Amino acid sequence: MQNTNRGSFGGKLGIILASAGSAVGLGNIWRFPTEVGRNGGAAFILVYLCFVFFLAMPVMVSEFVIGRASKANTVDSYHRLAPGKPWFIVGYLGVLGGFLVLSFYSVVAGWTLHYTIASLLRQLTSGRDYGEFFNNFVSNPWQPIVYVALFLLFTHFIVARGVQAGIERYSKIMMPALLAIILILMTCSLSMPGSREGLRFLLHPDFSKVTASVVLSAMGQAFFSLSVGIGCLATYASYFQRDVPLVSSAFSVCFIDTLVAILSGFIIFPAVFSVSGVEVDAGPGLVFITLPNVFNMAFGDVPVVGYLFSGLFYILLLLAALTSSISMHEIDTAFLHEKFHLSRPHAASVVTAVCLVLGAACSLSFGSWEDVRIFGMGFFELFDFLTAKFIMPLCSIFISIFVGWVLDRKLVRSELTNDNTLHIRAARFFVFLIRWVAPFGMSIIFLNELLS
Repeated sequence: MQNTNRGSFGGKLGIILASAGSAVGLGNIWRFPTEVGRNGGAAFILVYLCFVFFLAMPVMVSEFVIGRASKANTVDSYHRLAPGKPWFIVGYLGVLGGFLVLSFYSVVAGWTLHYTIASLLRQLTSGRDYGEFFNNFVSNPWQPIVYVALFLLFTHFIVARGVQAGIERYSKIMMPALLAIILILMTCSLSMPGSREGLRFLLHPDFSKVTASVVLSAMGQAFFSLSVGIGCLATYASYFQRDVPLVSSAFSVCFIDTLVAILSGFIIFPAVFSVSGVEVDAGPGLVFITLPNVFNMAFGDVPVVGYLFSGLFYILLLLAALTSSISMHEIDTAFLHEKFHLSRPHAASVVTAVCLVLGAACSLSFGSWEDVRIFGMGFFELFDFLTAKFIMPLCSIFISIFVGWVLDRKLVRSELTNDNTLHIRAARFFVFLIRWVAPFGMSIIFLNELLS
């Protein structure tokens, strides 16, 4: 029996912006440029695009099918679509993944909030040792936890308001703001003296650098970037109306997500190439250690422009973090709300409290709890390892198998074609990708990550 009193999205624009917001996150603006820098520029991007549209997108469509067909949270969806069978375990893995990802993700988002404030207060000035500034902050016993709490409260406020009044309304504000900031920063970055070299690196493919390792990195980045595998998109799809076209919506989400990732490269690489002595493959430290120095050096003649550029960049990161955290919070809020019949505000409060405790443990693993190890890893590293290496790839494999092999084909076709009101020539091709290509590709990622 479906719950007819569940919330729902009000329109197609809200659906696309909210779903794109779930996909667009720190992985687009932080991890994607890092991977591009490490793996040869445009050649990596071309390989990445193939995996986005031929591998990750079918898994996204599968999540959409599960969510809208069941009209339930990520656990009850399997109970309804495959009653009496153990597929609900995949849903519980998604709930666990939601708690773990939001906990350690909020730590990095807290760093971003701190850098946003520090940049606006002109604390990221030239001549500062940015490595020391970053290390002193993350190792502080209480400051990072305060920022984790603030970030989680922002997320809680939106999720507790509901689907239309919270998630949809604020997605319509944050996503256009995010895209507008990207365009402003990209324009500034392209005006820098070394921008041509940055564009050449980003747009000129060097296929000699495409190795098996680069291909696997591109495949992993595609799934990481689109947030498939832990039920974010299935949960959102459970709020879709029947007239929402699943395939074209998935394409729109993939397009926006990829556009943000590539435009982030147009911001970062022209800036990095305009300053001598900065490596394009600086790794995760690129955002918090390398880029503040780049911004100050690039705009040394006009410091106020450097402050504004730096402030806008960290606001961009903060918005991207928030749009993703909302979807992860919603996985667990919807589960607690429907499974245990808690009110939405109470369910959201439980999720926020649990993630604050777990997030504090992750934050302390960079400081006073640095010596606390589980299987040789601190809490932050352990949560990241469990979700990236196990939960997300395993759930993606099971989701594609469930839709491709377990669900009735008529139901799948009905969802893809909106009860046969849409003529989708590629429907059979999508079913083929879901049944064969997606499980095989995700199995390769899983085994590679496990062995590495």
